This record gives sequence, structure tokens and C-alpha cells, in this order.
Amino acid sequence: MATCAAASQAGWSYKEKQQWKLVLLPIFLVLVHLIPVNPVREDGLNPKSRKRIMPDLLTEPPAIDPVYEAHVYCNIPTIAERSMEGHAPHYFKLVSVHVLIRHGDRYPLYAIPKTKRPDIDCMLVPSRKPSHPQLEAFIKHMSKGSAAQMDGSLSSLPRFPSHSLCEMGELTQIGVVQHLRNGQLLREIYINKHKLLPGDWTAKQLYLETTGKSRTLQSALALLYTFLPDFDWKKINMRHQWSTIFCSGSCDCPMRNHYLEEEQRRQYSLRVKNNDLEKIYVDMAKIVGIPTRQLRASNPIDSLLCYFCHNVSFPCTKTGCIGMEHFKVIKRHQLEDERERQEKKLYFLYALLATHPLLNQTVNRLQRIAEGKKEEVFVLYSAHDVTLSPVLSALGITEARFPRFAARLVFELWQDGKRPKEHFIRILYNGADVTFQTSFCKDHYKRSSKPMCPLEKFVNFVKRDMFLIFNSTSYYDACRRRAL
Repeated sequence: MATCAAASQAGWSYKEKQQWKLVLLPIFLVLVHLIPVNPVREDGLNPKSRKRIMPDLLTEPPAIDPVYEAHVYCNIPTIAERSMEGHAPHYFKLVSVHVLIRHGDRYPLYAIPKTKRPDIDCMLVPSRKPSHPQLEAFIKHMSKGSAAQMDGSLSSLPRFPSHSLCEMGELTQIGVVQHLRNGQLLREIYINKHKLLPGDWTAKQLYLETTGKSRTLQSALALLYTFLPDFDWKKINMRHQWSTIFCSGSCDCPMRNHYLEEEQRRQYSLRVKNNDLEKIYVDMAKIVGIPTRQLRASNPIDSLLCYFCHNVSFPCTKTGCIGMEHFKVIKRHQLEDERERQEKKLYFLYALLATHPLLNQTVNRLQRIAEGKKEEVFVLYSAHDVTLSPVLSALGITEARFPRFAARLVFELWQDGKRPKEHFIRILYNGADVTFQTSFCKDHYKRSSKPMCPLEKFVNFVKRDMFLIFNSTSYYDACRRRAL
């Protein structure tokens, strides 16, 4: 640095030089973080590409900090999010985008027995924080959704949450706002900048699919409301997916079920070996006055995360209160479980078989668009953590955190303007470019100047390479044969 050189020329002592460096270091770090290209801290990723991502110097908390990790998981809307979606050389044309989302913040699926449920209001109130500039208009628009085309039971689901005391699993206002923000961010990139959809878009240009839960339907509608150039109910055709892994008509897979059972046994084995966790469960069971086994079965972390994310005090009884130390131990175990899951590979084998139908559908659609088809250029799957997590694992993105509320996984298809027959993909997780963390493209960037992956590499992975570990050549065969 020029300033350091001047200090040297001025004949400063060694001690004075070191003091001057300490003054400059914080300034340097601030300047580093003003560069809006680093989503590492938010997503726990460490992309290898020299072209896009800088390391988050000295500011990343320890990976096993349970409170920090819980804050990331909550994903409370605060500051504007930085993202790398839509980045490509100027001569590339964006031709398709596939988005897989987890629903937004929700009320717990389980209650801790003999405790008062979290007092969370699921009415949408634009004046209550966190809010969004378009929340009021969203509420009015969702009240007029009779013209929408909804598969099966979807038509009977509410378009937005509306209970003064949330029902179990219901989307909260935070969850709605999370996806209004997701849609707005993606619109600025894909609609305003890259013109993926015209102002007079048609229903055929979209493919929309959701599971049959109100929280996934409502999350999809919130994202679409701020994403589409003009939200028109008559053009919304929402398909119902009965399976949380989106396996559609290819769900018969015995070995997938086998590996899932093996993975569950691994989880159980890790849990019973954790003495600190068992002590916490015993203590919590005494506080609420139930057997330890019953408390454990109620999956208390699900409920405690709701208290935590909404800044509500943990529940108390006449015997005492559940506290932050209880929460930390359970959350820390959850993080340790995720780490061991990556090491043992049982979940990876399950993930390959669980996600092939969805990835195969994605590849087939991308190939059709690369061949010139203009339909279904924007795809949205609204799903759950148990949908996104195996997809990340199957793709080989092992450094990714467990899907937070309103997580998004994006597949972009690009056409090379100089060689129109060549197509490339980018994969992004919560705005971070993870293309070169995938197993099928992790080495490609070393041999290419283009910051993306050839489409054929993704095609070959889904159509062929996913089955190699099972010594098979097809999904049907892999579903009936043990891995090597």
C-alpha cells in the first residue's frame, strides 16, 4: 500500500509501522465488504471459482455456533440481499430459469406437550414489521383468485394466511414477506434486466407446481406476485404434486426407501450417543412434567425455533422454564448430525434416487428449450426442506447449509451468442453461485474461461452418471440394486 511505503520512507520505527497497520486493517476489511459479490456469510458456502466469490475475511462465526446458525435458518427479512443470479458475459442470452423454493417461515408442526403454544398472529398486517411495500396489494389480489386454475385439492386451500392465532404449520407474515422479497429480487434480474418474460406473457411460458400444503401454495403465490410483469389470475395454472420429493409417476423405488431407513438408523445412533443431549431432554421433560420419551417424540427443536425466530420467550411451567441453554444443545446436535450425514454417505445414496425424477424432468425441459421450444421458460416448484436438501446432496453441493426458510435453488440456462447452438447452465443457492461445487462440473472452470457449465455435463450426470455408484445404467435398475 502506498501509505505503508510512505511510512517506511519517513523512517518510522517497527512499533509505529505495526500500529499503523492495525489502523488500516479495519478500513481494508470495510472496503472488502462493500464489494457486493460475496454471499458466503449468508449461505455458508465457499465457492471455488476465482471469477465470482471472495472469501468473507475474519467475519465468519464458528461453523458450530448454534445461535448464529439459527439466525441464518430463520432468514428474517432485514437488509437487501446480495445475489449472483443473472450474471454472465454480455454476449450470453438467458433463455430459461428453473426455481425450487422452500416455503417461508411457518408456525411449528409439533407442540411441546403441556406448554402454551407460541402466541404468533398469522393475520397479514401491512403496518406490522417485517412488511413489504406490496403486501397490502398482495392481500387484495389474493382475495380475487377465483379465476386461477388449480389442480385438485389446491383450489380449496386459502390463498394467504388469515388466522389471528396461527394454525399448526401455517405460513406467517414473515414467510409471506420472505417470498415477496424473493420474487422482487428475481424480477429485477430476470424480467427487468434479462427480459425473460414479455409484458404480455402467457400461461404456456410458465410451469408451476406445489405440494398440497397451504404454506407452499401461498409461498408460490407471494413469489409470483412480485415476480411476474403483471400478475393475472387467468394465466396462473398451479399443478399439485402429492410427493414432497416431486417424484410424480416414478416413485416406486425400493432402494431409495432402504437408504432412507439406514439414514434414520444413523440419526438414531448419533442421538443416543450424545449424553449432553439426553441430559437436556431429561431436564426439559421434568420442566413440562412428561416422560423423556414423550418429549423427544414431540421434536422440540421445531417448536423452539419458532419461539427463537419470532423473538418470543421460551415456554415456562410452574416447575421452571425452557431456556437458551436447552435450545443451544439441541441445535448444536442438529448441526453435528448434518455434518456426520455428509460423511457417512447414506443420505447421499438416498438423495440420488430420491431426486432423479425431479432432476430428469428439469433436464428434459432444459433440452427442449435449448432446441428452440419457447414454452415453460420459467419454472417454479414450491416445496419443503425435505425436497431441497436431497437435491443439494445429489448435485454434490456438500458445503451448503440445510435449507433455511424461503431458501431458493435456481437453475439458469444460457445461450452462447457467439455460438448459438451451445448452451450452459448456472446453479445458484440463495444467491450464491455454486455451479462449480457440483460433482459434474467442479473441475470444468479450470479448463474454461466461461463462468458456467456446459448443459451436456448436467444432462450426462442426470441421464447416466447418477447411477454409476449403483453399478446401474438406469433409474429403474438403480432402484433395485445396492450401491457398490
